[in-house]
Amino acid sequence: MEKPTESSSVRLTHTVKKGGCAAKLSVSDLRELLAPLAKSSVKFPDVIVDGSTFDDAAVLRWSKDQALVQTLDFFTPIVDSPFVFGQIASANALSDVYAMGGEPVSAMAILSFPLTSLPLSVGQEVMRGCLQILADAETPLVGGHTIDDDTLKFGLSVSGRVHENRILTNQKARPGQTLVLTKPLGTGTACAALKQGEVSEEGIAEEIRSMCTLNKFLDLLGEFESSISAATDVTGFGLLGHALNLARESAVTLQIHSANVPRFADSLKFLDRGILTKAHRTNWEATRDHVDLNGVEGPLQKLLVDPQTSGGLLLAVDSEKVDEVIFRLQKRFAKVSKIGLVVPRAHHYLQIQ
Repeated sequence: MEKPTESSSVRLTHTVKKGGCAAKLSVSDLRELLAPLAKSSVKFPDVIVDGSTFDDAAVLRWSKDQALVQTLDFFTPIVDSPFVFGQIASANALSDVYAMGGEPVSAMAILSFPLTSLPLSVGQEVMRGCLQILADAETPLVGGHTIDDDTLKFGLSVSGRVHENRILTNQKARPGQTLVLTKPLGTGTACAALKQGEVSEEGIAEEIRSMCTLNKFLDLLGEFESSISAATDVTGFGLLGHALNLARESAVTLQIHSANVPRFADSLKFLDRGILTKAHRTNWEATRDHVDLNGVEGPLQKLLVDPQTSGGLLLAVDSEKVDEVIFRLQKRFAKVSKIGLVVPRAHHYLQIQ
């Protein structure tokens, strides 16, 4: 078969069934898959954070004060532009290091490429988008691995560093803190609309800009960095899924004020029209027993489980410092918002108001 030679006419979203973080295994399937690991008796003293708490990345003690942050993330195309796909996939992978309070120091590429159905120029554009984001993150690409596969997939394995006393995990949220979300919700339904031909990439330009924005944030905070004790990035399991994990691991309840949750301009419109992914259903099934919705329903309820790709960070911030933190974060995250409170553990891990 002759290989295609043009990349501009290829609609990448039409080459896959699921795109971005919406292609992740569901929470229930993931927990079942990883169940045998919980029974392992092998322990390593230098492992500070492992997969048992479903945190964003692993952290290993490296020296007296420094720790190594390790993560990897890859997925299928979520947009049609190869260059933009490379940008989004790279920003998404780097996010896990930022969510742990770390700084990325190197990245390696993971590329599955269908040689018989896509021209190599598509892969070149994906890599070009990746390199632009890595340049913004001041992180070198030091290698990687490729395979010939039926479906295009791209992502990064990222190594980072963090001071051992400044590690942010999903286990340290404290009652009395304020919840802050750095990016709007709605990338899942927007990209589903793109795949279904309901909108063009230009029509979801705001969502694409957000997905391409690095979740680097500690550089903005200065002396207010210590006011944040816990963090997680909001990706394929939606706000409720990732908030539930933070609440469970911190043994607290999170009160989320739904009216304050930032969203893109067309998010509720797309959801009201039923533009959904499988992940909307599986995310709700995984969280519904732990959530008191207090009457929140319809498009707004679906927004709370919308699968994000390269979504924002959910932060637990000391309430007396939160206004200054918000002010500083606005320099990079225009729609950063206070969305709720951390309270003592109640019957439900999540209370929606």
